[in-house]
Amino acid sequence: SSSSALAEPPVRRVGIFGGTHGNELSGVLLVRHWQENGAEIQRPGMEVKPFLTNPRAVEKCTRYIDCDLNRVFDPDSLGRPVVEDIPYEVRRAQEINHIFGPKGSDDAYDLIFDLHNTTSNMGGTLILENSRDDFTIQMVHYIKKALAPELCPALLIEHPSLKYATTRSVAKHPVGVEVGPQPQGVARADILDKMRKIVKHGLDFVQLFNEGKEFPPCTIEVFKIMEKVDYPRNKNDEIIAIIHPKLQDQDWQPLNNGDPLFLTLDGKVIPYQGNCTVYPTFINEAAYYEKKQAFVKTEKIKLNAKHLRSSVSNQSTS
Repeated sequence: SSSSALAEPPVRRVGIFGGTHGNELSGVLLVRHWQENGAEIQRPGMEVKPFLTNPRAVEKCTRYIDCDLNRVFDPDSLGRPVVEDIPYEVRRAQEINHIFGPKGSDDAYDLIFDLHNTTSNMGGTLILENSRDDFTIQMVHYIKKALAPELCPALLIEHPSLKYATTRSVAKHPVGVEVGPQPQGVARADILDKMRKIVKHGLDFVQLFNEGKEFPPCTIEVFKIMEKVDYPRNKNDEIIAIIHPKLQDQDWQPLNNGDPLFLTLDGKVIPYQGNCTVYPTFINEAAYYEKKQAFVKTEKIKLNAKHLRSSVSNQSTS
């Protein structure tokens, strides 16, 4: 019965972020388009705000100016005194936190979709930060169903020691939209369209939820981050092996003990050694060379969400 449903407050304020990384063009182009003409993202009963998060990096078509904006939403950075030599992205993070946050407070935006591109063959992926957020799990379930039979993998980046401190984490419900493969500084119509559809279905879900639709308990399959794996390096810390051709573009596919992983420039195969099947993603992501990351290992798990409904039935009394 609906009395046993989890009643959550309606989601009234939604941000759509593009250009968190200035060279990931699908989000940049969509947000700029929606700032000019936002008809397709507006929904009754909610304020949807398209926002260019790192305008200086967008202007230069580079990932960032001083440091990665998507890693500085931690308490230290957000609370750092603004002095002359503060990195641009740290100052910008404080501005974003002021507009859309403060992070962790009741005043923060309800939901943020943060639009990203990857050079990896990840398709249209949703990124979750919290395995216990029923609202977001229900939304992912809805988007997956709406896009079927096209796959929409979900990546859970909750981890005891890997801390991301993402731009979208200022919202009560942060959702990353990661679509690839697309080179940096390039726009592809198929990739942009995939991103646009994900956002549309996400906003449709919010509208249905606000209007009082109940969502029965559901289960989704997600890929949970286990660890980051670096390229083999020599004593000077230089890369000496690259992603093996059999692993390239195989994001979300099972990787088993003995499967080829890296290929040295001498032609030697370095196999995967592990006692369990893992599912690699962000394989050969261009932006992660500087982060010393060849791919991310994930495991498949299931997440459950409770029966969900809005705590306010939306009587149209405007």
